[in-house]
Amino acid sequence: MQSKPTTIKEIARILNISPSSVSRGLHDHPSIGAVTREKIKQLAKSLNYEPNKAAILFQKGKTYTIGVILPELSEHFFSIAISAIEDEAIKKNYTVIFAQSHDRYELEVKLVEKMKNQRVDGLLVSISKDTSNFDHFEKLNSFNIPIVFFDRIPPFKNVHYVACSLETATVKAVNYLLRKGHRSIGMINGPNTLYASAERKDGYKQAITFNRLKFDPSLIVNCDLTEQGTIDAVEKFLNHKRKPTAIVAFNDYVALFLIKYLKKLNVVHNFDIVSYANLPIISYLDHSPIASVEQYPYLQGQKAINILLDLIHSPNVKHQAYYNTIVDADLIINDVSA
Repeated sequence: MQSKPTTIKEIARILNISPSSVSRGLHDHPSIGAVTREKIKQLAKSLNYEPNKAAILFQKGKTYTIGVILPELSEHFFSIAISAIEDEAIKKNYTVIFAQSHDRYELEVKLVEKMKNQRVDGLLVSISKDTSNFDHFEKLNSFNIPIVFFDRIPPFKNVHYVACSLETATVKAVNYLLRKGHRSIGMINGPNTLYASAERKDGYKQAITFNRLKFDPSLIVNCDLTEQGTIDAVEKFLNHKRKPTAIVAFNDYVALFLIKYLKKLNVVHNFDIVSYANLPIISYLDHSPIASVEQYPYLQGQKAINILLDLIHSPNVKHQAYYNTIVDADLIINDVSA
């Protein structure tokens, strides 16, 4: 059975001196004589003494730990973003703790509390699809724990965030479909609680009205991003008086649900589909989205953690100007006939 780690108190007992003298001797404090310092170090070495790093970091007021809360680790976007976060953390000698909200607000609230209790130096967050109350994040201000949101961000500016230019990207996506001759374009959007849903809607409306077409709000259907929610949205389009010939899906996962259902109905070839995230897997589908918005998850993760580290080391973080960082998105064309 493994013995307990040697402590300063044990060294002090053997040498019949105070623990504070042992601590000073190990750190070469001039108040401890050279002979005593050498005895302390030799005994510490023979007993395989190792400093309690956690206690030392606690005394410094830093744990060199960063917390990350995101919806689903299994999503390709977040796994790539995490790679960037870990890469940057390792360079700066930080440890990263990951947690998944599974897109549930109640769980997200509990995870924020757990991260606080773990004494993380800062927090990176991509909010759940159900989050509309942000009090649990506000509470961290009193503990001087800075937060940087990325990808899924709160709908206001007085937070630090890194996000993609989804409104501009949506304009590009809808314009692309219009150039292909589509005049009735549906959009399967996300929940109204997500700021990203509003950005997509604004971009859609902007592209339609700029091209002097009538904006029809009924061609935008919100869903909960599940397979059944996607099916319900598709059914509304199929029964619409202006049945769309193209559909913009909230992300590639929604696009996959959409394609699966349209295939079941044997009507998949009646629609052109554009989505977001640009998952590598879509290029292997026999009927893939003709275009997908690249949101650069690695770059988002990289920028988010670097901002957080700046905040952690800022001497006056409460009065720090807000970082509102936008990453340009690109529309990646997958249509071989384009």
